[in-house]
Amino acid sequence: MPEGDNVYQAAQKMHRALAGKRLAASDFRVPGFATLDLAGWTVLEVVSRGKHLLHRLAPPVTEDGDTGPGPHDGAGRLSIHSHLSMEGSWQVYAPGQRWRKPGHTARVALTAEDGTGAVGFSLGLLEVIPTVEENAAVGHLGPDLLGPDWDPARAEANLRADPGRAVGLALLDQRNLAGMGNIYRCEVCFLSRVHPATPVENVPDLAGIVALAKRLLEANKARPRNTVGGFGPRNGTWVYGRTGQPCLRCRTRIEHGTLAEPTPGTGTRIGETRERDIWFCPSCQPLR
Repeated sequence: MPEGDNVYQAAQKMHRALAGKRLAASDFRVPGFATLDLAGWTVLEVVSRGKHLLHRLAPPVTEDGDTGPGPHDGAGRLSIHSHLSMEGSWQVYAPGQRWRKPGHTARVALTAEDGTGAVGFSLGLLEVIPTVEENAAVGHLGPDLLGPDWDPARAEANLRADPGRAVGLALLDQRNLAGMGNIYRCEVCFLSRVHPATPVENVPDLAGIVALAKRLLEANKARPRNTVGGFGPRNGTWVYGRTGQPCLRCRTRIEHGTLAEPTPGTGTRIGETRERDIWFCPSCQPLR
């Protein structure tokens, strides 16, 4: 399940492999962009924004210095906007290297003139937009836990804007803070001794939860994930996925449950209704 640290790592890896290089070929395998050809375009940078990825490209330059024909705005730049969703991934390939995933799952393949390639598999979202219009695609996101716009005060204020909402749901809402997924949600709540279903207004140290989320993702952004970021068991988790196993803090058995917004017509909120799994220690995280 890709989370903010995975997406950050993918962006960094592709930036190192492609930035400053011209594309020899592009192969979009999604409706609406199947005929788009970005050969000759230069990859300027690859960046992450929460769980979103943006490949920013500059158009070809003709001999007279003008940008060549293509579906770009007046500023002359395009962005490949993608989201990994639950199953997606981007992989970088050396010249001539075989793909490690089935070809039918590829949604886009980019090949630089030196043969280096990047392929997006099973992407939940893929579109090509003018770079100047990126805000329409990702402007709704809250401050990015791993981004230059990180603002803990703003993230906390976003969470407090709906005081009756379960903190476990509020933390997953990318409009509040961007980059946290279910694994970090469960781990942060455990480390903070807060049940995920606790209303935001009843969380004793919301600022501490925000700071801990930042600390965990920062600890893991440049290495294979150790979700607890050095806070607990090596290569493991405190509660996530540990149904029935003893709590590593108090030895009470870890419990599994689900958490979702009320379904339309059954409460005051009309929001997302898909249930998400939660894991918690009933002793360390009592629901008050």
